[in-house]
Amino acid sequence: MSSLVAPLSAEDVQRLSTQKTYRRQSRYWWVHLVLVVGGFVMVFPFVWQVMMSLSTNAEISAVPPSFIPKELQFGNYAEVFQKLPFLKQFGTSILITVVRTAGQLALCALAGYAFARMRFPGRGLLFGLLLAILMIPGQAYLIPQYQIVQGLGLLETPWAIVLPGLFSAFGAFLMRQSFMNLPVELEEAARLDGCNPWQTFWRVMFPLVKPGLFAVAITTVLWSWNDLLWPLIVTTREESMPLSVGIATLAGQHSSDYAVMMAASVMAMAPIFILFFSMQKRVIEGLAHSGLKG
Repeated sequence: MSSLVAPLSAEDVQRLSTQKTYRRQSRYWWVHLVLVVGGFVMVFPFVWQVMMSLSTNAEISAVPPSFIPKELQFGNYAEVFQKLPFLKQFGTSILITVVRTAGQLALCALAGYAFARMRFPGRGLLFGLLLAILMIPGQAYLIPQYQIVQGLGLLETPWAIVLPGLFSAFGAFLMRQSFMNLPVELEEAARLDGCNPWQTFWRVMFPLVKPGLFAVAITTVLWSWNDLLWPLIVTTREESMPLSVGIATLAGQHSSDYAVMMAASVMAMAPIFILFFSMQKRVIEGLAHSGLKG
């Protein structure tokens, strides 16, 4: 006795596939719960910062603290421009960040390519010394770095902040890993076509490490925009300070206007948030491809 089984329609196949996917995902509900809790923990300080920027100092200093202000104080944002040369410091921060990022992309890419692809005596030793820099805290060479900048007559200028940050050992390491992930056949084909080492680097290899370049760029932008200690040492006038130092000067010795500080911090964070979210996919891709092999 035989029976015929009717073929399933497209709608039935789609429904069964959807049910199977739902059952598979429902088994990992706890993963989604952990991610939601972790996301809330990460986002809550930023939300609270925005709420504090719209509160009064009395509400911020209240015990227990008041999360939602009784009346939104948008005047805190206007007061920032009265207490700080905000636009001047904002422009200084942009200049420092752009020049540092451009310098690190160029120098770290060249150093990474040399360590990854070129053969020269002492390459391993030099690369080991480069990595050793990462183990030395920046505070250890603040004094000699300050003396060099002072000797060059660059104090109270953006270049005093820019020059020590034009190169990064971490950026060179990321770029080395990016270049090592590329196949050797690309260089061999370039040499057969008559390319010299510079042409091989610039025309063949450099365009293929865009994920690594994006990773170096976003880490440099975040570090430069938030840098506080070194700019605080080499700048003392408000007109020559970057935004990070200018906001820090709002903290007084005996009292601080926290509402205005939070308003200034929100405005300072806005460009970085926009940049990060617009490049988020490329940043994750760059970090994933830059440090896992080699």
